[in-house]
Amino acid sequence: MKIGFVINPLAGIGGAVALKGSDGKDIVDLALTRGASPQAGTRAKLAMHEIRQENIDIDKVLFCTAGSAMGETVLQDLNLPYEVVYHGNGQSTAEDTKETVRLFIENKVDLIVFAGGDGTARDVYDALSASNAVKNTVIPVVGIPAGVKIHSAVYAITPVHAGEIINLILDGKPMSLHEAQVMDLDEQAFRQGKVIARCYGYLSVPVDDTRMQLIKQGGIDSEDISQQEIAEEIIEAMEKDVFYLIGSGSTTAEIMSHLDLPNTLLGVDIVKNQALIASDVDEKTILKLIKNQPVKVVVTVIGGQGHVFGRGNQQLSGKVIRYIINQIEGLSNIIIVATNEKLQSLEQRPMLADTGDNELDKQLAGLYSVTTGYQQKTLYRLNKE
Repeated sequence: MKIGFVINPLAGIGGAVALKGSDGKDIVDLALTRGASPQAGTRAKLAMHEIRQENIDIDKVLFCTAGSAMGETVLQDLNLPYEVVYHGNGQSTAEDTKETVRLFIENKVDLIVFAGGDGTARDVYDALSASNAVKNTVIPVVGIPAGVKIHSAVYAITPVHAGEIINLILDGKPMSLHEAQVMDLDEQAFRQGKVIARCYGYLSVPVDDTRMQLIKQGGIDSEDISQQEIAEEIIEAMEKDVFYLIGSGSTTAEIMSHLDLPNTLLGVDIVKNQALIASDVDEKTILKLIKNQPVKVVVTVIGGQGHVFGRGNQQLSGKVIRYIINQIEGLSNIIIVATNEKLQSLEQRPMLADTGDNELDKQLAGLYSVTTGYQQKTLYRLNKE
């Protein structure tokens, strides 16, 4: 079996520094000047680390990959059998990803595994669509989530889930395939607080509702009243001299609106004593401002997908979350808000944390009292314990 494995090394680099994306050289350069460090390789390694060695018969399994940070380094570190089919030249680009996928097709891979975000998924789709070699052949893909914006339904819920799916395939378990949406999000509009998304195309992915994420759902007009009630409840409960990190989303935006404070719809703001301390903060700024201070975080759930951490709010990094939960009230310092409609959209699947730190994700698992209205709470599970 041949598996194509490629990493977009720069995917997600803009997340922790509040750039809300990583598309384009200018944004990548800006992220680097702000002190961002690439995380895609780490997340890809989390996935590939799950692959059981007993599944690897060197005579039957081979990973085709790109050189250095685009795949080779991870496979080499994990002692997985590989062949480099493409060597890039300097900082990787979308064209490097496309050319790597084209060579995967040429090498007749059975599966393509890629690490990145929505932009990387579009690159994979473009390369597959452009190839005459696959007009009558379906090459399934599994995405390892490593970007800032991950609206597409071609990604596993977490890197570990991606590794589990690869194991099942290597085990020879029969898996049905279906066409999943690759989403095209206007990143410039996204930075201005507007979510403008369209379906870019479809890729074939394994059917696995427990490991593959669903497409993000948009808001529902009937939720407006519930969001207002949630805002009133949260504001009444705010404690004096406590820093509140207000996460992204329309539900948390309603809290800022009720406080009559400017809000970063798709970023993180900091509030203390109902006054704005800082807007659209990155990880470094958060850690600096909350040092030696009592702090809580208010986050909401992505409808349909269920993510609380790890999708569009990487500023709330593992370091930030650990600082918050290591305080006196522990996990209670995480305040989750969601309308009942959003929770129902999960169809009894758990809420999700994909922080990039597997041990932290396990530590976060459990039942949470989710604020769903004024003096209304619903017990709902985060991650599987």
